[in-house]
Amino acid sequence: MSDLPDRISVREVGPRDGLQNEAPVPTEAKVALIDALSRTGVGRIEAVSFVHPAAIPQMADADEVWSRIDRVDGVRYSALVPNLKGAQRALAVGFDEMEVVVSASDTHNRKNINRSTDESIDAISELISTAHLAGATVQVIVSTAFGCPYEGEVPESRVVAVAGRALRDGADSVSFGDTTGMATPTRVTRLVGELRSAYPDAPVNLHFHNTRGTGMANVLAALQLGVADFDSSVGGLGGCPYAPGATGNVCTEDLVHMVEDMGVATGIDLDAMVDAARTAEQLVGRTLPSQVLRAGPRIPSGTRAGA
Repeated sequence: MSDLPDRISVREVGPRDGLQNEAPVPTEAKVALIDALSRTGVGRIEAVSFVHPAAIPQMADADEVWSRIDRVDGVRYSALVPNLKGAQRALAVGFDEMEVVVSASDTHNRKNINRSTDESIDAISELISTAHLAGATVQVIVSTAFGCPYEGEVPESRVVAVAGRALRDGADSVSFGDTTGMATPTRVTRLVGELRSAYPDAPVNLHFHNTRGTGMANVLAALQLGVADFDSSVGGLGGCPYAPGATGNVCTEDLVHMVEDMGVATGIDLDAMVDAARTAEQLVGRTLPSQVLRAGPRIPSGTRAGA
């Protein structure tokens, strides 16, 4: 097996990416979930998004959620913003880290943002400048990076071209989103390889879904390439409201369980994350796809091999 990173950075996206795909939950429940996650040792939490409530009503209370959470020293909190107006809202309430999404697939971008990919990239350039003037960082997330529910295959060259434009315009990092869960280890290897050939020093994050059961295999493939920055969602919450069939994100506790056993540190207390997953399950009122939440985080003491 190739050398693996000694440590990875995990961004917990359940409070935003996860809950925006659920029926709206009360503000106090969102605050409770973020506060529970803040105590797990996770280093980054995507807390809210500043989108128009008509588009994503689940995030209509972003300002109130942000004002009420108990922020923990050492945890970086970020917000997803759809456009310059959203970025200005995030900056106004004190966020210094944000993400903005553009789809590599033009059809998905129009469904998601009501703009062409090129129009979104042009607008993101101004957003980056505004954020940097205010001392904030911007990560550009390239969604449908491994396939589109409307167009099918998305060439790696197009995905890298979109990421490259963002980097040239000053993006602090890029993320590749497996919006439809179409990624496989081979596709991960090709896309990461093409990005590194063109932009060898670009910081890259990977955001996998487990729609077709390949999420953890994709994480392993990325680890073997030296990628050390991943998104995951407590309990496996999430999906994409603009990608039919795109079910949950890679589950945080499943990710932590796997990589820690492989000797890759995360800084996350697995027992605390499992407790947070129970909280998430209670607040959405359904069984979540987490495997570790069902089976437990470790082999029970006294269990014999082969039993």
